[in-house]
Amino acid sequence: MKPQLIDSFNRVHTNLRISVTDQCNFRCIYCMPEDMDFMENEKIMTFDEILHLTRIFVDLGVDKVRITGGEPLVRRGVPELIKQLWQVEGLKDIGLTTNGIGLVKQAKALYDAGLRRINVSLDTLNEEKFEQMTRRKMLAKVLAGLKEAQHCGFNPIKINAVTMRDFTEDEIIDLAEFARENSYELRFIEFMPLDGDDIWGRNILLPGKEILNKIHEIYPLEPVQMNGNRKHAPAKEYRFVDGKGKVGVIASVTEPFCDDCNRVRLTADGHLRACLFSISETDLLTPLRAGVPDEAIAELIIENVKNKGPGHKINAADFVKPARNMSMIGG
Repeated sequence: MKPQLIDSFNRVHTNLRISVTDQCNFRCIYCMPEDMDFMENEKIMTFDEILHLTRIFVDLGVDKVRITGGEPLVRRGVPELIKQLWQVEGLKDIGLTTNGIGLVKQAKALYDAGLRRINVSLDTLNEEKFEQMTRRKMLAKVLAGLKEAQHCGFNPIKINAVTMRDFTEDEIIDLAEFARENSYELRFIEFMPLDGDDIWGRNILLPGKEILNKIHEIYPLEPVQMNGNRKHAPAKEYRFVDGKGKVGVIASVTEPFCDDCNRVRLTADGHLRACLFSISETDLLTPLRAGVPDEAIAELIIENVKNKGPGHKINAADFVKPARNMSMIGG
């Protein structure tokens, strides 16, 4: 299969992130406001529409899919969707990002559907801070979900942690120890300007290098050489010198990885975004529902990716924050 999703900077796009819902049972301060207005159900892609569009993307060279939200597991039937996605010829890898709440009840069904890789968002191990971050008292359910996923056999289980200066900064080592003790892979993510409450600021941003230095002082690290498709991964990975696992940093703000980006995003209402920070989108769902031929929809996708910009411009004077927040775009 010859890749066709190539932009003007010669970046080949093989990784598709699909949001199945904009709804979530958390209200994380870096993602959405407390009083969030969610999309009407009829505007959300059906599973048949997701499968249809996925087949078009795979025909264009996509071979990796990640299911996101909102919180994907608040939508019924996600295990069945994953089972059907595995039947799409040419698709080689499927992952899922979740807040962990639904794993206690759904981990086995997801595993039985063929899912093996999950990312669980967990920013703090402190109950009070967890409630402040998510506006919900659900830390125990997230931890129970992690245990259940591990019991079912998921590997790897990656923990995504957004760290903020003077708030969760003091938990960097605690999270590292938690991951080491439980054989989880930890990913620290720099706070990005996509929050619903407009609290983002460089005074809150904790740079990835600073996070790594704090860990390295206690648990020495060494870089992991990234080869093949993994060189496109957004996280810079390091292994603990004593052999007890790995830690990564996604430094989207201070060390952008735009030059190696191979991702595109499909929002829950079927809009294609070539970049997380795109200020324009291409509606694929409306033509799909109108019966437009697959070839024409493929041309829309090719054109969208071809026009992808060089980078997200967070550090540029002319940066414009997208109109949609993270939960609406897809995490």
